[in-house]
Amino acid sequence: MRSRDGNLNFSLRLCSIILFNSLALCADEYLISYKYIVKDATLYNETLLVSKAMTKCQGKPQEEFILQNSAQGDLKELLSKNPEEFIEYIHKLGLHVNHDEKTINMQNSFTTIMTLKTTCFKVDFNDNFAIIAPLK
Repeated sequence: MRSRDGNLNFSLRLCSIILFNSLALCADEYLISYKYIVKDATLYNETLLVSKAMTKCQGKPQEEFILQNSAQGDLKELLSKNPEEFIEYIHKLGLHVNHDEKTINMQNSFTTIMTLKTTCFKVDFNDNFAIIAPLK
């Protein structure tokens, strides 16, 4: 949805303000966890786990995140198509970072692990975008 002046971002924000109150009513709940491992400056493993919550999550929706929706209801596919935006967003939520550095026989080795513990998110899929909000 575009406004008359062509400002798509403004239109999305306006829709998100209008729909934020309805987010608690019609949104699906998903459990998301993320793990990113770098070993010696090389990506070693990246894991994104997404599953629909089987029981109702407790909490209130926090700061929302809006993505253009082309996946038509598949959250994992939507997040996989927008990895930079999603990682930047979960950095704001608070990733746990563990860094380990070792020197053995004059060779330096390090491992960095970034983890988003399993968190419940409310996700509302619309025609053009998806509103994602963590529950706290």
